[in-house]
Amino acid sequence: MSDYELVHAYETVNLARKDGAARIELNRPEKMNAWEATLTRDLRAALDAVAGDEELRAVLLTGAGRGFCSGADLSAGFDPTPAGHPDLQTSLRERYHPVITAIRELPKPVVAAVNGGAVGVGCSLALACDLILAAESAYFLLAFVNIGLVPDGGSSAFIPARAGLTRALEMALLGERVHGPKALEWGLVNAVHPDDELAGAADALVARLAVGPTRSYAGAKRQLNAWVYGRLAEQLELEAAIQQEQARTRDFVEGVTAFLQKRPAAFEGR
Repeated sequence: MSDYELVHAYETVNLARKDGAARIELNRPEKMNAWEATLTRDLRAALDAVAGDEELRAVLLTGAGRGFCSGADLSAGFDPTPAGHPDLQTSLRERYHPVITAIRELPKPVVAAVNGGAVGVGCSLALACDLILAAESAYFLLAFVNIGLVPDGGSSAFIPARAGLTRALEMALLGERVHGPKALEWGLVNAVHPDDELAGAADALVARLAVGPTRSYAGAKRQLNAWVYGRLAEQLELEAAIQQEQARTRDFVEGVTAFLQKRPAAFEGR
């Protein structure tokens, strides 16, 4: 963890600090930092701690191990709706939306250091940050279509805002990896670094932001949120509603079953 001082080791997240910089590290490396309920609790606690500490003026978000975040932990399962379908809508509202919204509304700059795969809602998490640095070997993937779902976590807003509708449709419909250099070409990220230089570059950027005009940064975020993401809450709700529609399809059942069985899915289009 470089020369940051550990502040709190939550069950799935490490919060550390160095002078005015905070470092939030997703810490489920054995699961490629897959997102489940405990990670939500810990991320929210870490973000609340940073928000409440005036001495912390910039934030670095990264992942432990080989990946940034591999998306939702499908092995954890989903609570059922009264009709017996997976309740994806409630999961999105309670598990993912509060974290995504907290990052966008945090009155301090947030830098993502994407050190590996940023997949599904993990891609959304990275793209919710203000500045994004990626390793050359990192990749961004909207994997939803591969299990019969649709983009969520705000990705249907973040990707077209950063890279345009053409690229957003390509990611959403084809479900293919966008590696670091291509992500830079598309405008998804701000910079790409050799794998062994990412951590140092991210530390330097966050240190620079931590001694800058914090209220100016906060004001700029408010302006850009209002112009680019003024309907983000509405879009998150739309994503959740459409995702719940997909939870009732046979293709979703087949997609998840195939994923867990590590085989190609045989979709029927219904």
